[in-house]
Amino acid sequence: MPPLFPSLRRAACLICLPAAVLLSGAGMAWAEGGPVILAQHPGTELDRQARRLVTQDLHDAANQREQPVLLTGSGLLSDNPRRMALFVQLQSASLCGSAGCSTSVYLPDGRKWTLVLDSVSGPITITPQVHGNMHDLLVDDTDRWIWNGTTYTDTQAAPEPAP
Repeated sequence: MPPLFPSLRRAACLICLPAAVLLSGAGMAWAEGGPVILAQHPGTELDRQARRLVTQDLHDAANQREQPVLLTGSGLLSDNPRRMALFVQLQSASLCGSAGCSTSVYLPDGRKWTLVLDSVSGPITITPQVHGNMHDLLVDDTDRWIWNGTTYTDTQAAPEPAP
Protein backbone atom coordinates (compact mmCIF):
# COMPACT_ATOMS: atom_id res chain seq x y z
CA MET A 1 0.00 0.00 0.00
CA PRO A 2 1.43 3.45 -0.89
CA PRO A 3 2.17 5.99 1.83
CA LEU A 4 -0.69 8.33 2.64
CA PHE A 5 1.55 11.35 3.11
CA PRO A 6 4.42 12.46 0.87
CA SER A 7 7.90 12.21 2.29
CA LEU A 8 9.82 15.40 2.97
CA ARG A 9 11.98 14.67 -0.07
CA ARG A 10 8.95 14.38 -2.34
CA ALA A 11 7.26 17.41 -0.77
CA ALA A 12 10.39 19.50 -1.42
CA CYS A 13 10.44 18.29 -5.04
CA LEU A 14 6.78 19.21 -5.55
CA ILE A 15 7.29 22.81 -4.44
CA CYS A 16 8.81 23.75 -7.81
CA LEU A 17 5.76 22.56 -9.78
CA PRO A 18 2.84 24.76 -10.86
CA ALA A 19 0.32 22.63 -8.97
CA ALA A 20 2.67 21.99 -6.06
CA VAL A 21 1.35 24.78 -3.89
CA LEU A 22 -1.98 22.97 -4.01
CA LEU A 23 -0.50 19.65 -2.96
CA SER A 24 2.05 20.63 -0.35
CA GLY A 25 -0.32 21.43 2.53
CA ALA A 26 0.39 19.80 5.86
CA GLY A 27 -1.20 16.39 6.01
CA MET A 28 -2.27 16.42 2.35
CA ALA A 29 -2.90 12.84 1.31
CA TRP A 30 -2.00 11.82 -2.22
CA ALA A 31 -1.66 8.63 -4.18
CA GLU A 32 1.32 7.31 -6.11
CA GLY A 33 -0.49 4.25 -7.29
CA GLY A 34 -3.19 2.70 -5.19
CA PRO A 35 -6.40 4.23 -3.86
CA VAL A 36 -7.02 7.95 -4.10
CA ILE A 37 -7.83 9.32 -0.64
CA LEU A 38 -10.48 12.05 -0.62
CA ALA A 39 -10.77 14.32 2.42
CA GLN A 40 -11.73 17.83 3.44
CA HIS A 41 -8.97 20.46 3.35
CA PRO A 42 -10.80 23.68 4.33
CA GLY A 43 -8.94 26.94 3.97
CA THR A 44 -6.13 25.46 1.86
CA GLU A 45 -5.12 26.51 -1.64
CA LEU A 46 -6.20 23.04 -2.79
CA ASP A 47 -9.69 23.71 -1.44
CA ARG A 48 -9.82 27.17 -3.04
CA GLN A 49 -8.81 25.82 -6.46
CA ALA A 50 -11.32 22.96 -6.23
CA ARG A 51 -14.09 25.42 -5.29
CA ARG A 52 -13.28 27.47 -8.41
CA LEU A 53 -13.57 24.35 -10.54
CA VAL A 54 -17.01 23.43 -9.16
CA THR A 55 -18.42 26.95 -8.78
CA GLN A 56 -21.59 26.17 -10.73
CA ASP A 57 -22.34 23.03 -8.70
CA LEU A 58 -21.82 24.97 -5.46
CA HIS A 59 -24.16 27.71 -6.73
CA ASP A 60 -26.82 25.17 -7.72
CA ALA A 61 -26.60 23.48 -4.31
CA ALA A 62 -26.91 26.84 -2.56
CA ASN A 63 -30.12 27.43 -4.54
CA GLN A 64 -31.37 24.15 -3.02
CA ARG A 65 -30.42 25.53 0.42
CA GLU A 66 -27.61 22.98 0.74
CA GLN A 67 -24.02 23.37 1.85
CA PRO A 68 -22.16 20.53 0.12
CA VAL A 69 -19.09 18.92 1.63
CA LEU A 70 -16.08 19.36 -0.67
CA LEU A 71 -13.58 16.50 -0.71
CA THR A 72 -10.27 16.67 -2.56
CA GLY A 73 -7.32 14.42 -3.18
CA SER A 74 -4.41 14.16 -5.55
CA GLY A 75 -2.45 11.49 -7.34
CA LEU A 76 0.52 11.16 -9.65
CA LEU A 77 -0.80 9.84 -12.96
CA SER A 78 2.52 9.40 -14.78
CA ASP A 79 6.26 9.53 -14.27
CA ASN A 80 6.02 13.25 -15.05
CA PRO A 81 5.48 15.09 -11.75
CA ARG A 82 3.52 17.74 -13.66
CA ARG A 83 0.80 15.12 -14.10
CA MET A 84 -0.25 15.39 -10.44
CA ALA A 85 -4.03 15.21 -10.71
CA LEU A 86 -6.63 16.95 -8.56
CA PHE A 87 -9.61 14.75 -7.61
CA VAL A 88 -12.76 16.67 -6.57
CA GLN A 89 -15.99 15.37 -5.07
CA LEU A 90 -19.01 17.31 -3.77
CA GLN A 91 -21.37 15.61 -1.34
CA SER A 92 -24.95 16.77 -0.83
CA ALA A 93 -28.46 15.37 -1.19
CA SER A 94 -29.05 17.04 -4.57
CA LEU A 95 -25.62 16.19 -6.00
CA CYS A 96 -25.38 12.53 -5.02
CA GLY A 97 -27.62 9.84 -6.45
CA SER A 98 -28.25 6.16 -5.90
CA ALA A 99 -24.76 5.35 -7.24
CA GLY A 100 -23.20 7.68 -4.67
CA CYS A 101 -21.38 10.96 -5.14
CA SER A 102 -19.41 11.62 -8.29
CA THR A 103 -15.75 12.54 -8.52
CA SER A 104 -14.09 14.56 -11.30
CA VAL A 105 -10.38 14.54 -12.15
CA TYR A 106 -8.37 17.56 -13.32
CA LEU A 107 -4.79 17.93 -14.58
CA PRO A 108 -2.77 21.14 -14.41
CA ASP A 109 -2.36 22.79 -17.80
CA GLY A 110 -0.17 25.84 -17.37
CA ARG A 111 -2.08 28.20 -15.11
CA LYS A 112 -5.42 26.40 -15.43
CA TRP A 113 -6.91 22.98 -14.75
CA THR A 114 -8.22 20.69 -17.50
CA LEU A 115 -11.03 18.23 -16.80
CA VAL A 116 -9.81 14.76 -17.84
CA LEU A 117 -12.44 12.54 -16.19
CA ASP A 118 -15.91 13.78 -15.35
CA SER A 119 -18.39 12.54 -12.79
CA VAL A 120 -17.52 8.94 -11.95
CA SER A 121 -19.01 7.25 -8.91
CA GLY A 122 -17.14 4.98 -6.56
CA PRO A 123 -13.65 4.79 -5.12
CA ILE A 124 -10.81 5.50 -7.57
CA THR A 125 -7.54 3.57 -7.71
CA ILE A 126 -4.47 4.57 -9.72
CA THR A 127 -3.29 1.31 -11.29
CA PRO A 128 0.23 0.24 -12.32
CA GLN A 129 -1.01 -0.29 -15.91
CA VAL A 130 -0.20 2.54 -18.34
CA HIS A 131 -1.70 3.74 -21.64
CA GLY A 132 -0.21 6.77 -23.41
CA ASN A 133 2.28 7.30 -20.55
CA MET A 134 -0.58 7.77 -18.06
CA HIS A 135 -1.70 5.28 -15.41
CA ASP A 136 -5.09 3.66 -15.86
CA LEU A 137 -7.77 4.54 -13.31
CA LEU A 138 -9.99 1.88 -11.79
CA VAL A 139 -13.37 3.12 -10.57
CA ASP A 140 -15.38 1.07 -8.09
CA ASP A 141 -12.95 -1.88 -8.49
CA THR A 142 -14.42 -2.91 -11.87
CA ASP A 143 -14.54 0.03 -14.29
CA ARG A 144 -11.16 0.69 -16.00
CA TRP A 145 -10.51 4.11 -17.57
CA ILE A 146 -7.53 4.58 -19.91
CA TRP A 147 -5.75 7.67 -21.24
CA ASN A 148 -6.37 8.41 -24.93
CA GLY A 149 -3.88 11.30 -25.20
CA THR A 150 -6.19 14.06 -23.98
CA THR A 151 -8.66 12.53 -21.54
CA TYR A 152 -9.62 9.29 -19.80
CA THR A 153 -12.04 7.01 -21.66
CA ASP A 154 -14.09 4.11 -20.35
CA THR A 155 -13.09 0.62 -21.48
CA GLN A 156 -16.55 -0.81 -20.82
CA ALA A 157 -18.66 -0.95 -23.95
CA ALA A 158 -22.00 0.81 -23.81
CA PRO A 159 -24.92 -1.65 -23.77
CA GLU A 160 -26.69 -2.23 -27.08
CA PRO A 161 -30.13 -0.62 -27.24
CA ALA A 162 -33.00 -3.09 -26.88
CA PRO A 163 -34.71 -4.01 -30.22
